[in-house]
Amino acid sequence: MKILDKVFHHPELIKEPPVLMDVGASSGMNPQWRALARYSICLAFDPDDREMSATRQQASAYKQLYVFDRAVTDQPVTSTTLYLTQDAPCSSLLPPDSTGLALWEFSNRFAVVKQTTIPTIQLQTVMAQLGLQRIDWFKTDSQGTDLRIFQSLGEDLISKVLVSQFEPGVIDAYQGEDKLWTVMDFMHKHGFWASDVKIKNAVRMHANVSKRFTLVERKYVFPMLRSSPGWAEVTYLNSLSGDSCTKRDYLLAWACASVMKQHGFAMEIACKAGARFQDAIFDDLEIASHAAIRRSCLRFAQYVPLLRRAFNRWKRLGFHWQYPTFAVNETAWPKNQAGPQAR
Repeated sequence: MKILDKVFHHPELIKEPPVLMDVGASSGMNPQWRALARYSICLAFDPDDREMSATRQQASAYKQLYVFDRAVTDQPVTSTTLYLTQDAPCSSLLPPDSTGLALWEFSNRFAVVKQTTIPTIQLQTVMAQLGLQRIDWFKTDSQGTDLRIFQSLGEDLISKVLVSQFEPGVIDAYQGEDKLWTVMDFMHKHGFWASDVKIKNAVRMHANVSKRFTLVERKYVFPMLRSSPGWAEVTYLNSLSGDSCTKRDYLLAWACASVMKQHGFAMEIACKAGARFQDAIFDDLEIASHAAIRRSCLRFAQYVPLLRRAFNRWKRLGFHWQYPTFAVNETAWPKNQAGPQAR
């Protein structure tokens, strides 16, 4: 039995399976959930039904899947306005910031094609209806409202979240949106650490300027231009620094960290849990993490940046490679005799 299967067959996780939550689930399953899905309960939310078919088709991949074609809000309202945009993934409950977007080449993607009133729901309501006491992996891409939705869970539920993923903005794309810096500030203050930050870029070019180029140039030339940060995909892990963490928390946190290849943190979890709980499985988890760390040394690709930095440092210090030269002393032989001959 693989070590992950062994973790998920532990009585603690059989009794209380992992709970995954995806707010803005139109793009389908989170790739990192494939190893967890068949053991997990998943709650998926998205008000834009144009691209939810992919999520529904993956129902068999989960232990149990609940799909809600409603918008998630942090306010106790029953309906709200959805701004449907040219590109479906850019649709939002917040109106696009046309002034801020006009400075960027991709602003046409946010053009509103329709406004519609849709039903809404709050996460606390859903949790109560399903009788769920926690969310283990929280993922949201709500186009501007990620942080406020996460905050609507309340302090108790937030403290139990093991993994949280957001897509906050850097530029002004929506009116009143949650920005990257606000997410980072909140998560730092609540005992989470940033496992990964991927900056997504866009080309800074005013819409009036981009119109001077042909469609072919926009499609093939613009992607080669220098781009700038537009938004980010950030992943946070719970530090598990409190005394309230259970054996289940440690088991699932180890599995999540391992899936994300955070083997150093996974080994830290195994060691901490092994000292606290008398369960041999944590010895197995420590051994598995130790082996994963050793295997990572065999990946040659990760050494390329190190070699490049060493070479650049070598150049900055003034070292230059020179082929060795050998001087021949011509006085060693009389002028009327031949010197050493090459064989």
